[in-house]
Order: sequence, then structure tokens, then C-alpha cells
Amino acid sequence: MPDIEPIHKFVFTDHALKEMARREITQEDVRAVLAKPEQMEMVRDGRAVYQSRIGMGEPPKTYLLRVFVDIEPVPPFVVTVYRTSKIEKYWR
Repeated sequence: MPDIEPIHKFVFTDHALKEMARREITQEDVRAVLAKPEQMEMVRDGRAVYQSRIGMGEPPKTYLLRVFVDIEPVPPFVVTVYRTSKIEKYWR
């Protein structure tokens, strides 16, 4: 797995904002994952997925928050975001 470069400056695409609202994922959660990701994987040329385990809901349940980023533009674009309870499926 490549070295993880944190991302502090980025832009949300309209699609990402729409999906975040629909999935009830906050911009703060996304910022936290990009600033201090537990894992990062290149999914294709120029696109990476940053991911971290986070607690969400009441009572809190652990999910994997996956943030897909086009890393070549400056600043990078957050393309989409989702959470999953199937942590083992994506954890490397």
C-alpha cells in the first residue's frame, strides 16, 4: 500500500455533497478521514479511496467511511463518499 498523504485542501463535487446529504454523512467526518486516514488505496490512475473507521449513530456503531478522491487536480476533488458496516470486506 502506498504512503498515505493527508489531504487538507480539497473541493466537494456536487455529486459528493448530494450523496453525503442522502447518506447523512457530514463534511466534518469527511475532513477527518482525509486529514488522518487509516488507509488509502489507489483504485485507478488518479483516483484514491481514503478510509477510516468511525463511530456513527445513537448508540454509536463502528462503520468504515470511504472517501473517493480525484487526487490529480489541484485542489483534489472529493467524488463520492459512503459508509459501510462491512469493514472486513474493504480493510487491507
